[in-house]
This record gives sequence, C-alpha cells and structure tokens, in this order.
Amino acid sequence: MMRTADLIDALGGALLREIVSGAGEQISDVALGEPDEVPFGQPDNLILGVGTGDPDAAVVLLRWAADASAGAVVLKAPLAANPRVREAAEELRIGVIELQPQASWTHLVWLVRSVLDRAIGVTVAGDASVYSDLFSFADAAAAIVGAPVTIEDAHSRVLAYSAVQDVSDPARISTIIGRRIPEEVVTYFQARGVFRRLRRSSEPIWVDEGPGGVLPRLIIPVRAGGELLGSIWAVTPKPVPPDQVHELEQAASVLALHLLRLRAQTGAARRMSAERLRAALIASTDDADTESWLRAGPWRVVALSASAAGDDLHRQIDLWESIVRRYGWSQPLLTEVDGVPLTVVTAEGAERTVGSWPWLRAIVEEVYAHDSTVFAVAGGCAQVSGALPQSRAEAIELSRLARAGQLLGPTVELEAVWYDLIVERARAAVRMEAGFLGGPIPDLLAHDRSRGTGYVATLATYLQHYGEPAQAARSLHIHPNTLRYRMSQMRAIADVDLTRPRVRLALQLQLIAVQGVQPDAPRLPPARRASRTPSPAGPSS
Repeated sequence: MMRTADLIDALGGALLREIVSGAGEQISDVALGEPDEVPFGQPDNLILGVGTGDPDAAVVLLRWAADASAGAVVLKAPLAANPRVREAAEELRIGVIELQPQASWTHLVWLVRSVLDRAIGVTVAGDASVYSDLFSFADAAAAIVGAPVTIEDAHSRVLAYSAVQDVSDPARISTIIGRRIPEEVVTYFQARGVFRRLRRSSEPIWVDEGPGGVLPRLIIPVRAGGELLGSIWAVTPKPVPPDQVHELEQAASVLALHLLRLRAQTGAARRMSAERLRAALIASTDDADTESWLRAGPWRVVALSASAAGDDLHRQIDLWESIVRRYGWSQPLLTEVDGVPLTVVTAEGAERTVGSWPWLRAIVEEVYAHDSTVFAVAGGCAQVSGALPQSRAEAIELSRLARAGQLLGPTVELEAVWYDLIVERARAAVRMEAGFLGGPIPDLLAHDRSRGTGYVATLATYLQHYGEPAQAARSLHIHPNTLRYRMSQMRAIADVDLTRPRVRLALQLQLIAVQGVQPDAPRLPPARRASRTPSPAGPSS
C-alpha cells in the first residue's frame, strides 16, 4: 500500500495531476477500468479509464469505482477536469487523477506497477538493472557521436557515463569522479545560457570551447510531457553532423522512459524507506518487523553534514545518497529527524563491508580530503532496534558539537567523546537567559566589563589547572605571583571556597555555560591587562 499523493509525486507532473481528492488515500494495485468485467477491481485499486472518452462514460466508471471502494480513477486530459466528472467524483468521494494527453496508457501501467511493486518490497525482474541500462545507453549514445557521453538528471547529477574516454577534459573528469563541476566551468555554462536553455527548450545545445581546457559539448535535453528529466552531454572537439544529432534526439525519447522509471522507482522507494526508518528512530520500541528490514545488528545512527550542499535538507540527503551509492551502497538507509540528515549503519565490519560504520568512516575521510566541510558523527551502539532512538539522539547532539567546531576530525563516535557530550548537556542545563543561580560569576563578569580586568578568564584557567598554579600562570602568560594576586582580588569581590570539589565543579559548569569553556581545552582569551594597582611581581592585575 502507498499513498495516492506519493504515487503521483513519484511519477511527476510529466504524467499525472490530481483533480479531485477522494476518501481513499491508499493504493494497493492497478486495474483497467472495465465495468463489464466481473469482478471489477479490488478495494484500494487505482482504476485506469482506458477507452473512457466522454463525460457520461466517465461518470459511469466513477460510480463503479466508488462501489468497488477503489482508491482513485485515472482519466486522460481534458476529460478528467470536465465539470460533470468533477461534480460526480466529489459527490461519490472518489479521487480523480488526470493523465497527460500525450502519455501512453501502456507506459503508465508499466511505471505504476514498477512503483507499487517496489513500494511493497517485491523484486521485479530488471529493476536492479535500471542503472546498468543507463550505462549501456550511454555507451550506445557514445557510439552514435563517436565521443564520450554522460547522462545527467534534471539537477545536473551524473547518472551514468560511457566507457569511451579517449576525449576528455577536467570538467568531465570532475563531474564523473566528484559529481561536481568546477565552479569556473559552471560559470561559463551559465554565461552561455546552457542551463536556462535546458529548462526552456528541447532543442540541442552546442557549447564552444571554454576556459581551463574545457572542450566543446553537444547537449541533448531529455523531456517527457514538457518536463525536463535530464540531459545527454557529449564531449566532442568538432560539431556533430545533423544526422547523428537527429539520431541522438530519437534516442533521448527512449531515455526519457528510463529516467521516468528510475525516478518512479527510486523516488517512491526512497520516500517510503525514509519514512519507515524515521519512525524506527523516533519510536522507542523493540520491533521484530524493524529488524527484519535492517541488516543484522548491532547498529549505529550517524548524523551527516556537508556544507557544500548548503542548508537545504533535501540537497544534503541527495548529496549523501550520491556519495554512498558511488561507493557501493545500492539501497542506503537515509532519513532526517529534527532537520539533521541521518543514516543507520551496522556497528561492526571491515572497511570493505558496505553499509558498516568502518566503511562509512573510510569513505568520509576520503571525501574529506577533497571537501573539508563533510563530517559523520555516530551515536552509541544499539544492540536492539528499540535502542535506535537513543543512538539517534546522541548522534544529533554530537552533530551540534561538530557544527560548533568542538570536535576534531571528520568522523567521531560517541565512545571517543562521551565526556564532551556530558559537558554539553550540563552546559545546556546550567545556561540561563539571566543569572546563574548565584555564585561569584555574575560579579566577576560585571567587574571585568566595568574595569577591563580578566578575572573570569583567570578563574577558568586556574580551575583547569587546579593544584598546579605554575602551569596555570604559564597558560595565562603571567608570573605566578600575578596569578596569586589576582586570586586574592577575586576573593575580595566574591568570596568562594575553591577547596570544595563540588564548588569547583559548579563554577566550571557555569563558566562553560557563559563562555563555552571546555575543562580540558580552554578557549577563553588571555586576561586583558589594565593599569591598576601593581602586583608584588610587577605586572598589572
């Protein structure tokens, strides 16, 4: 079963558009609209109005569909939007979906069946070969023009590329290897209006030689129902003869069906997988069904980030899916919770074990060498599926520390930085908008602001090196006598017994809350110097 809206979204505006929303929101199967046949469909079926050509016949079909508790009825445009049809559908509370007039019923059946089968976990013969088909298509297109070819989706992400590599340039290599076109090349293509013409026209595009050794390109838009699905890019040093361009355009119409199928399968499957995974990361229950679709545990929930993808959550997830697929994870487990991209990997395995934490760490560290904005932080090990929400919460907390620059390296797991997490939780609990529940910190802060002293920084360093005044003085770049003088001055402002361990702990937590001081990594600036009463050693306080 899948929602009608998800099915429409999976196939896209190139094929389907909802006209009337019905009472039934779930689709379990697809059937042809032949009311004379017995039995006529099953509950929750998507009924295809093949051969229904006028409003009277459409109303009859809607009544039959409503009696059968169908999920929705598909009619071709403009019949689906006919006022009589809409009125009848609203009265019967049966959904009506419009099929674009140029679309084929045969192709629709094929695509809908593929999406539904994938959604309910049925392996359809040939599904696994969709990507390999695209690579074969790229090879065929390369043979037509005698040049290397890449196939990209509507967002300029590489889906496949030809084996022919005898002619290439830095832009093509970067696009294939790193899934990213160099910025100067993107600027050049934008200046030539390439992306604008791709969005607006179906005509082939020729781009002349560009900066940085960029070779000329022939670009063929791939469309269905007016919607841009992708494009074919051929790197060729000389213009392609018209007959070859025409042949490539004809091939693009076939490629459109492959891209529709790929989008339908991967889009619907990814959404359902993401929703299922998200539910498992939120609900704290041991569920045998959850463990049936997860690989054998134990697991870790990993928070992911890459600033190169910006703040757009969907782009972040798309980027990570592209990365892990490129390294062999054909069905990655990706979702988001609280705006943080997450994945679930097995906790154990070797660097070659696809979908494991060691494997992901190796990938992220390799990508980090080229993109220092990426990181992956893993929550604790979940022995049972019911522990996944705890691992998720830990991963999200660690991601906040990573974004704040408080963790080192592109990959971190909870066991290595548990103390940072404990301190962060305490800091969040202690921090208040106004006041610190008493203690000397407010008075010392006020003194520092009014007189330019550095007592708060001095106290933080003193506590970090408690019992080692000489080391504390060295960290502050002052004489030990100066440190003793400052401490005596602080006691005059706010007397506090630093010999009590609980007092020192409370002060450190307050200092962390006010200025983010870490007990083992002081981040406060050195104390400011001001012309005050000199200390016995000479320097000012």
